[in-house]
Amino acid sequence: MKRIDYFKNIKRIVVKIGTSTITVNDKICTEKIEKIVEDVSFLINKGLEIILVTSGAISSGAGILNMTRNHLTIPERQALAAIGQTLLMDKYRECFFKKGLHVGQMLLTEDDMRNRRRFLNARNTLNSLLDFKVVPIINENDSVVIKEIKIGDNDTLSAQVLTLIEGDLLILLSDIDGFYYDLKDPEPMWEISKIDDDIKRRAGGAGTVHGTGGMVTKINAAEMIMRFGGKMIIADGNEPDILKRIVSGERVGSLFIGEDRHFNSRKKWISLRKGKGSIKIDDGAVKALVTGKKSLLATGISSVEGKFDMGDIIEILDLKGEPVAKGIVNYNSDELEIVKGKRTDQIKSILGIKYFDEVINRDDLFIFNHPATANS
Repeated sequence: MKRIDYFKNIKRIVVKIGTSTITVNDKICTEKIEKIVEDVSFLINKGLEIILVTSGAISSGAGILNMTRNHLTIPERQALAAIGQTLLMDKYRECFFKKGLHVGQMLLTEDDMRNRRRFLNARNTLNSLLDFKVVPIINENDSVVIKEIKIGDNDTLSAQVLTLIEGDLLILLSDIDGFYYDLKDPEPMWEISKIDDDIKRRAGGAGTVHGTGGMVTKINAAEMIMRFGGKMIIADGNEPDILKRIVSGERVGSLFIGEDRHFNSRKKWISLRKGKGSIKIDDGAVKALVTGKKSLLATGISSVEGKFDMGDIIEILDLKGEPVAKGIVNYNSDELEIVKGKRTDQIKSILGIKYFDEVINRDDLFIFNHPATANS
């Protein structure tokens, strides 16, 4: 299949812009931003809807104060992010205004994505911005959230944004021109339809001229969106007209192609959330979930790990520890520890109350590609 064939029905694109794509010597570069804006404007004029996830706030703040990013404390990074975010947005606003476009800023945190109501509110805001023909520009709220600064993972954020707005394609732009199976290879892998343990292992190496040190978060992002049929490209943001070339079908960058699986918004949201804890289930329960399309009952639970409350999202593993599903649990971890392995009709007499027959309802489950799927 030709590369262009994968993009026939694409409407919404999330573009993640890495720091290296818009900086020179750790300082924001107007010329680089202008090139990105030129590319984005071209796509918008072609009728595509573009959402930007941008890095660079801390570098922008460091640049204006003539500081380096080395050996900074967390509060110092937060302060630089607060300074740099306004400067970064001013530069985007200035460049897009020259193209007759306005921009809107959104700063998101994991809490915004974890809470279903705030998740939907963020989606409504983004949809309204797109209806207004305004370019949404998103970043992590680095000035207040410690975890995001430590991880520095806008690759994961952009994958979550793709799910948030039900986008069709994620483009990760940095100084990496694709995924190299072997760093001795002259070209990256052009198309990847499955992420196995070998690819994950090769993505986790030390930094090289191909930027492999930053590859692990990109592979994780690809795996996240491929679960529900999403597409993602890793490409070099410093290449000229890179976005135009991608959407025109030119074979640039590594294209990750998800399976043809369709899920509603709620299940996609569940799939991307971090589990508060986990439970292991027996083979019969695995079969019931994966091939029988059933809800999870207490009788199939073998063990409970971690602390979680009713309404939290937890991981569901088989007896070997392999992931089976994620879901919104109807009982807390202490309660499940007591009723694991018990029949549904025993729960009330054991706990003194029964909230639901199911530990996790089928509508609140996201099923992964488990070996048992082959029999479904």
